[in-house]
Amino acid sequence: MSLASFSPRVGAHASVVARGNTRRAGGHGKAHTIRAKHAHKQHRNITKLPAVSVDGEEVYEEDVDYSGNLCMFLDSASEEEWQKWLPSGIFTGVTTNPIILERDNRECSVETLTELAKQALEYDAVQEFQVQTWGTTSDEMWKNGVALASYDKDVIVVKVPGTFEGIKAANALVADGIRVTITAAYASHQAVLAAAVGANYVAPYLGRMNDAGRDGFGVVVEMQKTADKLDSDMRILVASVRNVQDIAKLAAEGCDTFTVSAQIADQMFADPLTTQAAADFEAAAERIGAYAAPEPEETEDKGEGKGDE
Repeated sequence: MSLASFSPRVGAHASVVARGNTRRAGGHGKAHTIRAKHAHKQHRNITKLPAVSVDGEEVYEEDVDYSGNLCMFLDSASEEEWQKWLPSGIFTGVTTNPIILERDNRECSVETLTELAKQALEYDAVQEFQVQTWGTTSDEMWKNGVALASYDKDVIVVKVPGTFEGIKAANALVADGIRVTITAAYASHQAVLAAAVGANYVAPYLGRMNDAGRDGFGVVVEMQKTADKLDSDMRILVASVRNVQDIAKLAAEGCDTFTVSAQIADQMFADPLTTQAAADFEAAAERIGAYAAPEPEETEDKGEGKGDE
């Protein structure tokens, strides 16, 4: 069905074109979305410092956020992987797409994905569930995206490919107050497109860019600089991460949002020197009595309540 022939439905908007016009009439997407830059603060390790007293007067009081703007996502639809990693507190959300669903033997349907979202959001640290819409036209992607987000617009983020039809669908979803990720980004200018429609995230595929002979690292850094220079709250969600060194290097360049597989999560805890140091600490603790059974306390029997034998 073409955009031009898409007919109005009861209780719904007429088309992607209509939604785009509504959005532009109302202003830029910043007014219509929950800005992702600060959306994860509620569960972070924020400490309120006491007021400092100088000459008997309280001078200041401030909050300290030890996590900064960092957000890590687990790229998985596997319940087994969720059970291992989501209780760790490392991950603020879960990302999926149809390829991941197929790998993890999940059905690609609104009902299945809604149930997955409910399960993921039961973990205390998880604040967001990203799920990809589908369709060959912008209208199809928009309609499926609306259905996917209907569970809870505050916690569901709809992923849309950065094609022309996908950008039109994203524009319409943003107009409906739905949070959006522009996914499958392979070039720095796609961050500009994502910002133009008010997307909350753009997801460059680091590893796949490198596989194609492109400078994946350089593209991601340029995207981050673009978002910063535009004063955009859009996050650069680095995907297709192949090794932990890339995470550290990109974080040093100001990138603060990553989605990683369970295999990369394992790599983050695979440093042999750390493992050996922990074992050495335990061995020393055992040698100096940490695991010794406590001495039983002696009780004095005064023979209370006993008569003469």
